Formats: sequence, structure tokens, C-alpha cells
Amino acid sequence: MPRIQSPVELEAFRKEILSKRDPDKPCITLCSGTACHATGSKQVAVAIEQAIEEQGLKDQVDFRKTGCHGFCEKGPIVAIDPEEICYLEVQPEDVAEVITSTIKEKQIVERLIYSDPTTGEKAAHESEIPFYNHQQRIVFGANRKIAPESLEDYLATGGYKAMAKALKEMSPEQVIEEVKKAQLRGRGGAGFPAGVKWEFARNAPGSPKYVVVNCDEGDPGAYMDRSLMEGNPYGVLEGLIIGAYAIGANEGYFYVRQEYPLALENLGHAIMRARECGLLGQDILGSGFDFDVKVHRGAGAFVCGEETALLKSLEGKAGEPRPRPPYPAVKGLRDKPTNINNVETWANVPLIINQGAEAFASIGTENSKGTKIFSLVGKINNTGLVEVPMGITLRDVIFKIGGGIPGDKKFKAVQTGGPSGGCIPERLLDLEVGFDELTKAGSMMGSGGMIIMDEDTCMVDVARYFIDFLTDESCGKCVPCREGLRQMHKILTKITEGKGTEGDIALLENLAETAVEGSLCALGKTAANPFLSTFRYFKDEYEAHIKEQRCPALSCKELISYYIDPSKCKACLICLKKCPDDAIDGAKRTIHIIDQDKCTNCGTCLEVCPAKFSAVKKLSGEPVPPPIPDSERTIVRKRKAK
Repeated sequence: MPRIQSPVELEAFRKEILSKRDPDKPCITLCSGTACHATGSKQVAVAIEQAIEEQGLKDQVDFRKTGCHGFCEKGPIVAIDPEEICYLEVQPEDVAEVITSTIKEKQIVERLIYSDPTTGEKAAHESEIPFYNHQQRIVFGANRKIAPESLEDYLATGGYKAMAKALKEMSPEQVIEEVKKAQLRGRGGAGFPAGVKWEFARNAPGSPKYVVVNCDEGDPGAYMDRSLMEGNPYGVLEGLIIGAYAIGANEGYFYVRQEYPLALENLGHAIMRARECGLLGQDILGSGFDFDVKVHRGAGAFVCGEETALLKSLEGKAGEPRPRPPYPAVKGLRDKPTNINNVETWANVPLIINQGAEAFASIGTENSKGTKIFSLVGKINNTGLVEVPMGITLRDVIFKIGGGIPGDKKFKAVQTGGPSGGCIPERLLDLEVGFDELTKAGSMMGSGGMIIMDEDTCMVDVARYFIDFLTDESCGKCVPCREGLRQMHKILTKITEGKGTEGDIALLENLAETAVEGSLCALGKTAANPFLSTFRYFKDEYEAHIKEQRCPALSCKELISYYIDPSKCKACLICLKKCPDDAIDGAKRTIHIIDQDKCTNCGTCLEVCPAKFSAVKKLSGEPVPPPIPDSERTIVRKRKAK
């Protein structure tokens, strides 16, 4: 590939690429993100390459291994353009039929297309699938069209147009003003206006200045930034270059979690190709602007998602936050002005420059513009990554896109904003998704985690779980966070064990207030949200645990008991054989009984009891019925008539 030395040469090269591509030529795209790798996409890729070769279609079909398509519940996913036919849960043994039927015979493989779990309605095209057609994928949609190692693919979709426009037609101040007019807010958690942040860094005295990509995403269940970096590293890099130009930085850093090997691999390749082509390095596109980047691997500390802790880590020091002000925009990396945004924020920048601030700001609510990518996980039918316009309701995300709750269970709560976020109850399902709206409800946008909980979820235990996570991830620098979270976790654990007392709630509230007011960084200041939000909306569950020694969700192990209903037990021996503690007494034709002294409440008996019998019951806050006399335990089976 030639070195591109001007915007004119860039456009000429783009036209050359497009001239060699037939939009009507069949193109098979395979989701090759980490989630689909886990379900076998590498083996599917091998099968596709072999089938194309064996069927003599090498010159008639294109094949791309792309980034994540989003519908992770149904991976591996194969999409065939230009018809946008979408096949789900494709296995290597399906590939030959897919190619023969779809490419050669123009027929749909019915068993591999989407089928609505409720109505049974089929959908062969991506735009017809509810998971996709209720989204607005202006950022994440490019993942499906680009092989992450291919600069040509990115250029063919309009890549680097925004950078060329910014460098050739706009001053740094104009770029910043455009981002400010778009009202782009940081997608990493705080939601601070990106353009204002850039302006602070540009106007701050001192040089050199730095720009940093925060890809230290560490929220349980969240993988938006990882998937963007895996699938479209060029888009993030382009946004970073534009931001560096606006701020006056000539050096940038990607801070990427060590646990993201595929993102690191694809990003490294993108940086190498951009350098080779003159899109990164000295005198980019003949503009006189110099900019280059380095990649730093984070060691996996959750607190390093906080920008001042990240900068300490980037300097080779312990990842601990520091008091602010001064803010990184004034005194950041090596005490120089530094701008940090997360992956998704940078990925939005080329869209704003290409389409204009007005187009971007036309999406969303008054104070939350554009779209947001969420990882939709937990007790939900359609797990995966979704990109929705700001202002969409939680109800639409969970039930229209997510497909509702599996097993006919009742929705209970959704936790947004990562481990420091809050839990929002059913009565607020019509809440609009936006920075300010979620904060008012006691939660927050965070980086975009969205964990769905059903009726079997104990909200006290949820608070305990997330406080436990944050206790482990606290850097320990400040007492309110280090000691306060530890004590909150001890109290919440005690409550879930049925040992709670009347004064525990007041103590939890005092500890929460102290952490909010006295912690140095956002981890400590928001760490109490899991308790505060669950107590705010599910106070009755806390009272049941403390006053009645009862878990309404039948979840807390120490507060439940298992009992075999003698009227339903068929003496099938399954639970007796599977019990790991030999706590079940019974025999063939003898009704089974659980020895409560031996039972460890593991729940195995409930899991293995056949649904047609449903003999095992879970109890909480009520006494276990006494075992029936031995004389009544024999089951007399009726003989079938000949």
C-alpha cells in the first residue's frame, strides 16, 4: 500500500479500493469477536474457507472475519450480503449447506434463521430480527462490515474522511467547537462534556500534551469497549488523532486491559498499518501535524479505570487515584496537560466531524445526545451488545431488544452503571435512558453495563456481591473507601446469613454517607450505590431478612431449607443419588426424606428433581414439616391393565 501524503491522495486511494469491489458480489461475514470465539467461530471460519474452495467459489464470494455483531446469545453468527441474510448459532457442519443453499441456489436455510421464542415467527434478514431492528447502530454497526486487520475495509466505509476534513478544513478551535455543539458526553462513566474537557486541555499551559484512550473496562459483564477495539480499532484511532489535533498533542496512549488479547492484537495491527500508510506519524496527510501512539497493557486493576489512577499506572507507579483539582486536563501524565476519554467516546468523534454536530445532537434527550452501547446480560433472553438512542426507555431495551425474561419469570430489577451503579425496580421501567435520568433514579450510566435480574434474585445479596467486588478492587489509599466498604460488606453478609440486627441499617447508611463524602475518587464516592439503591427500592427485603430471618427471593443459602413433598415424591432415586452430602434417605418405592442436619442447602435436589414431579420445595422463614412416619413412606404402584 502506498504512503498517502494528502487528502487528495487519500480519496484517490479510496476510489481505487471501491472500484475493485462489486456491491452485488456475495460477501460472507463471520462474527469473530471474543464471545463468538468462545462458541466456536474459529472452527466455523476454517469450514467456510474450505467450503468456498471445494465448491469452486473462491473468485465469486468474499469472506470477512469481522468484529462482534452484538447478538452474543446466538453466536457464532454468519451474515451474507448484500441480502443481509443472518444465520445464528452456526456450526462447522452447517457451513457447506449454508454456502450451497444461499450462494448457489438462493435458498434460505430455515433452521438457522431467527425464530421468535414466543410466536415462532421466522426472520431471515438482520433488519427483521427484533434484537437488531430496535437499535440505532451508528457506532457499533461498522463492526459487521470491517475485517479489523483490513485498512482497506475501513477506508471503503468512509474511514479517515473525518480526519482529513479536520486537518485540512478546520482549525483546532473549530474541531473543539463542533464537539461542544454536538454535546458529546464522555461514555466512560462520569458523562462530562467531551468538548469542554478538550478545551481545558488545549488552553492549559505546558507541553508536551497527551491524549489517552481508556480501555481498562473492568465492570462485571461489560465488554463494549473491548468489542469496539476488537472490531474497529481504526475508528477509535481516527477519533484519537482528531482529538490530539484539537488539543495540540503529538503523543497518545492506548491503555488496554491485559485480559483483552484480541483487542491488543487487532489494535497493534491497525497502528502498524496506519503508520505504513502515512495516516499516523510525521506530517499526517501533508498537514504538518505529527502524532504517534503507544500501547500500554493494564494489569487488570479495576481502580485504574479512574483517570488519575490510570495515569499513575501509565507512569509505572501503583494505580492509585489522587485528589482533584488539579484535573488531568491541567496536570496529568508526567504532570503535563492530558485528555482521557474511553473507547466509545473517541469512536463517536469521526461521526460528529463527518455528519456535523446538528445531526449528532438530533439523537437523544435534552442533556444526553447520541447513542449508547450497553452490554445486556443477566436474566434476559437476548444477551449481547446493543446500541440504542439516548432517551429510549428501559422497558424497550429489556423487552423489545432483550426479548424479556427467560422461563416466564417476572422482571425484578436492572442494575446499570457497573458495580458502582444502582438497581432500578420494575415500577421505573419507563424511565428514559440518559445520564441525568439514571442518576436521579439512584443509579448511573457508567460505562454501559446493564444487568437484568428476575424474581429469584435477592436484592440484599446483590448489594453484598457488588460491595464485595468493590472492597477487593479498592486501592486502599483512603480510609472511607478501604475500611468503610469492608465494614459494609461484613454487615451485608451478616444480614444475608440471618444474623442481622435492628441497628444494621442505620450503620450501613452512616458508612455509605462517609464513603460518598470522604473518598478520593469515583470508586469510593459511588461504591455505596448498590446498597443505597436496593434499600431505597427494596426496603421490605432488608426488613424480612432482619426481622423475620427470611429471604423472600428464596436465595440466601443460610435462610432457606429444602423439603421433599411426600405427596409428590415418586421415589425415583435421582435426588438420592445426586446429593453430594448423603443427606437424603430413601429407597426404591420409599418416599425420600431430607436429613436437615446433613443438608448444606446446595440445591442439587431441586435442580435434578424431574419437572413432572416437582417434589422438592424451597422454604424460607417457615418451619420444615416433620418427616412422615416410616409406615407411610412405601409407595404402592398401580399395575397397568393388560
